[in-house]
Amino acid sequence: MKKFWKSNLSIPVQYANIKKEYPQFKTNILKDSLLIKGDLQPTPRSSIYHFKLIYYVGERPKIRITKPELKRNYKNEKIPHIYAGNELCLYYPQYKEFDSQCKISDYIIPWISLWLYYYEMWHITGEWLGGGMHPKIKE
Repeated sequence: MKKFWKSNLSIPVQYANIKKEYPQFKTNILKDSLLIKGDLQPTPRSSIYHFKLIYYVGERPKIRITKPELKRNYKNEKIPHIYAGNELCLYYPQYKEFDSQCKISDYIIPWISLWLYYYEMWHITGEWLGGGMHPKIKE
C-alpha cells in the first residue's frame, strides 16, 4: 500500500499563494520567515483594520492588528481570543486546524477577517459569538 505524504509548504510557496490571492498585501520573504501586512474589512460597515502577520514554517502564525488599536468592550472586559502581546488567537493549535501543509491564503487570512467580525460583534453584544476555546494567558 502506498502512503501519500503531504509536504510542508515552503516560505516561497506561501509567498506565491499570498501574492496570487491577495496582491494588495505587502508581502516579503525575510531570512527564514514570511512577513505580510495588509488591510481587512470584515463587512462593508466595518472598520478597516491593518494587520501584520509573521510566519515561520512549523510555527503558529503571529498576527497583530496594528490599526486601529484593539480595545476592551463597553463592559471593560479583556479582549477574548488573544495571546500575550495582543496576537490574535484564530484556532486552537492542539486541534491541528492549521499546520505547515496548509495555505495561509486559504486559512489564516479568512480567519483574521472572521476574528475581526466577531470582535466587532463582541463590542456590540458583549458576547463572543465565534465560539472556540480561549487560550490561557498571563496578565
